[in-house]
Amino acid sequence: MIRIAYMGAGSTVFAKNVLGDCIYTPELADLDIWLHDIDPKRLDDSFKMLTNIIATSGRKDVQLHATLDRREALAGAHYVVNSIQVGLYEPCTVTDFEVPKKYGLRQTIGDTLGIGGIFRTLRTIPVLEDFARDMQELCPNALFINYTNPMAMLTGYLQRYTPIKTVGLCHSVQACAQRLLESVKMDEYVGNCRWEIAGINHMAWLLKIEDLQGNDLYPEIKRRSRNPHSDYDLDWDLVRHDMMHRFGYYVTESSEHNAEYHAWYIKDKYPELIERYKIPLDEYPRRCVNQIAKWEQMQKELVHNKTLVHEKTHEFASYIIKAMELDQPYRVHGNVLNTGLITNLPRNACVEVPCLVDRNGIQPCYVGDLPEQCAAMNRTNINVQLLTIQAAVSRKKDDIYMAAMMDPHTASELSQDDIVSLCDDLIEAHGDWLPKYH
Repeated sequence: MIRIAYMGAGSTVFAKNVLGDCIYTPELADLDIWLHDIDPKRLDDSFKMLTNIIATSGRKDVQLHATLDRREALAGAHYVVNSIQVGLYEPCTVTDFEVPKKYGLRQTIGDTLGIGGIFRTLRTIPVLEDFARDMQELCPNALFINYTNPMAMLTGYLQRYTPIKTVGLCHSVQACAQRLLESVKMDEYVGNCRWEIAGINHMAWLLKIEDLQGNDLYPEIKRRSRNPHSDYDLDWDLVRHDMMHRFGYYVTESSEHNAEYHAWYIKDKYPELIERYKIPLDEYPRRCVNQIAKWEQMQKELVHNKTLVHEKTHEFASYIIKAMELDQPYRVHGNVLNTGLITNLPRNACVEVPCLVDRNGIQPCYVGDLPEQCAAMNRTNINVQLLTIQAAVSRKKDDIYMAAMMDPHTASELSQDDIVSLCDDLIEAHGDWLPKYH
């Protein structure tokens, strides 16, 4: 029997993707799925939704349980999937966006880096500490599969400060080459090309993209991207295309994300940049509001739909479990500790690289040096990641201040004194969502 514990199961749509994929992988026989959340209503919604999927799948060998008791869910697990969001949209995400606005600091997503990513990390790591402590006792050999952002900071913390076997998974790698090709109408190469990607989460680089004969596709991609009179679909992705032209390589995560990872795009003194690059400020809160408004209809479609079926997604979790259980090698891109894998990035950083998976687990692949300009941009984000992890461990305010001062976007907009004041305001506003800092 394969026992999977899903933490944060109240994330109904994502639970459908990950666990639905497992249910629709018939080679994973005798599944024992345990759902855990701290919200009984959201937990019950996901339980009903997955019950419907199991029924329509025709599988008789899947057991499904829901529990508010974390330890009950973890006991004996072989795989632990994590998609928790500590503090949810309200009150914590609202705080992450509204308090910085008082200082003139604007964000788009705020879940990976920047002031929003820093504070999301600081309120999430204490929960992951509890998970790791329970796992050491109840399922010490389980693989912890982390989907929660900030990916590099949370996964990096677990890999450096706990003995739990951990890999971080993101879905931006799978669609990177395809979306780039489609945006410049080179669809004939979708599924007919070879590509290589490595870097850090949300800023991994498309280092190579070739046709099946080994011809470099980058020159034609860039030629089309530069054409101001084209009808190519670039408006949604102008930041990434700008970065590709200036630094040579396309990056995995979306333009609205990357706009806030750098010092160049969101600037209060240059509002014309927002318009030029079509940067959607406050995008994540807007998505949250829209999703909440649509939940009643989605609930009918997912929770109360007895005929609900599932189509397999590109999420890596089910493929990892299958590769490990059946010893069938499979390649994924995972977030792992940089044990010399990318040689011009810090060894204590969490990096995103190709990984081979089989019965021996996650085996990261050696990459070597990134192009120096790509490594340089990665380092600006790694600086913030490492200092934020340090703050979570030390519980010192000074470490929070330093992490925020090193953030490219925050530092480009605010003085050091304002950054300290902003951090203090956020610590106070978050209240009991954070541990005590001194």
